[in-house]
Amino acid sequence: MTFQTISSVSSSGQSFNEGVVQGTPKLLLRMEGAAALAAAAYAYAQIGNGWGLFALLFLVPDLSMLGYLANPRIGAVTYNFGHSYLSPAALALAGMMLGTPMLFSIALVWISHIGFDRAVGYGFKYPTAFKHTHLGLPFSPRA
Repeated sequence: MTFQTISSVSSSGQSFNEGVVQGTPKLLLRMEGAAALAAAAYAYAQIGNGWGLFALLFLVPDLSMLGYLANPRIGAVTYNFGHSYLSPAALALAGMMLGTPMLFSIALVWISHIGFDRAVGYGFKYPTAFKHTHLGLPFSPRA
């Protein structure tokens, strides 16, 4: 894996020099996000819960950004929890095991959201500042 160094200073005055994925690995991670979005949205369409519910729930994972109101460290933890595929995977599994299709549907919307974020370049957050992610800056034209 290749890394790009981001040299900046966070709002707390800390220097940020963490590695950021770039080149082909970054492109692959973003393509995986697009694939997750497409697959989850397709699966959701097959279930037939309606696109109104999908639209209503699509931005709910971004409520995890509220942790940044406390500080960047807590914000990174809450954001990363809400933007890891592990969380909706656990919800989907619970929905299947409990025989609750709505939980599975919510998990598919959540996976779609995460996939979209990854596809446009939003990655896991570092505790130094909101804009510091493992994928660099969102919407960056450079792979």
